[in-house]
Amino acid sequence: MIFWLLFLHLLGAAIWTGGHLVLALGVLPRALRRREPGLIQAFEERYEPIGIAALVAQVLTGFELTRRYFPGFRGLFDLDSPLAVAALAKIILLILTVSLALDARLRIIPKLGRDNLGALAWHIIPVTILSVAFVYVGLRFRFGGLPLP
Repeated sequence: MIFWLLFLHLLGAAIWTGGHLVLALGVLPRALRRREPGLIQAFEERYEPIGIAALVAQVLTGFELTRRYFPGFRGLFDLDSPLAVAALAKIILLILTVSLALDARLRIIPKLGRDNLGALAWHIIPVTILSVAFVYVGLRFRFGGLPLP
């Protein structure tokens, strides 16, 4: 069972991170250069259904994997444990990602135009960086967690 949870978690990470890398490194620079928000909107139209499904899969499988690593969530807040630090780092990354995504979805995207394209970029770039950080921290689980200072 843990194999399939991890498989789905990694598949979700590949879709989420890959999509954001394509958006940030491929679509966004062209949209900014041309001052054409329609390029981002067209990408989002196609990507969002699978991207959100991937994020939901990551959250659900991440919750279950965390529950298995920390039965009853005991030890999750043990800051002397590199695995607990990694798990908490992923929770913080999730909170930051959801906060940026909600802000963009509720405040910027409904009024997206040439004038606020830069504001959307300031959301896309951090979400992309956070998604790569998710992958890095997730990989650290395989190597014992995040090193402690």
